Amino acid sequence: MNRTDWTRESILDKLRSEIAAGNAILGAGCSAGLIAKCAEAGGTDFILVYSTGRSRLMGLPTSDLGNSNHETLLMLPELDNVVKTTPIVGGIEFADPRYLNINRLLDKFEAAGFNGLINMPTQADRPKWVRERSAVGLGLEREAEGFRLARERDFLTLGYALDDDHTRLLVDAGVDILVPHAGWTSGGLVGAGDSTRGLQEGAEFVQRQLEIGRAINPDVIVLAHGGPFAQPEQTAYLYEHTDAQGFVGASSIERLPVERAVTGVVEGFKQQKLRSA
Repeated sequence: MNRTDWTRESILDKLRSEIAAGNAILGAGCSAGLIAKCAEAGGTDFILVYSTGRSRLMGLPTSDLGNSNHETLLMLPELDNVVKTTPIVGGIEFADPRYLNINRLLDKFEAAGFNGLINMPTQADRPKWVRERSAVGLGLEREAEGFRLARERDFLTLGYALDDDHTRLLVDAGVDILVPHAGWTSGGLVGAGDSTRGLQEGAEFVQRQLEIGRAINPDVIVLAHGGPFAQPEQTAYLYEHTDAQGFVGASSIERLPVERAVTGVVEGFKQQKLRSA
């Protein structure tokens, strides 16, 4: 199936068939055409693109660099040029005050050709004063409204959930896929250090959010993200200790593998010796 032919229902049907077969779902965060092309070749179930990925490719810690929606919309053509059959999910910032009418923002993502949407950046990972912008209509309730409207347009919807209340908000809003966000991805040159959750704590967080979400919608798909889950072998621990049905990787896909590969290749070249005179 061509990428543009995917619908919300056809994507969900494919994901559920993978789960029924005992296969973990993988969503791959890709901020460059080459990475997206490799992720598709490796068999990822869907690709995600969000503006914060730009910072990773710049060698920076994952950061919001400014006008997120504008940047994400600009990133799609590069990926669409090389991704042939894999759905692409766009990171959308519903709290962007330039789009008080959320439908205007959804118009842009729909016209661009995204198959799905995920709430990245999300107000939930910002300081308390930002989260309390609900007093002026720009709080987390915008995510709930945005996802409800996105469902009406046949977008696949994924919700990063950072705490119990956020999980309830997103599942109540009808997201197709709940993504418990276990924290900033650990490891590598600019990853989280000792501040991140350990494997046990991360698994407990994911399972708690899963149970909260399933109490509202037993059919919601749950994929974990971040924190101590940064390598394939660490997701093995996740699947042994939780009911999560897969994983969404961002730094795990486009930062850590690049760091390892380039560092290793450069070291390999530098280890070679010249022929003796």
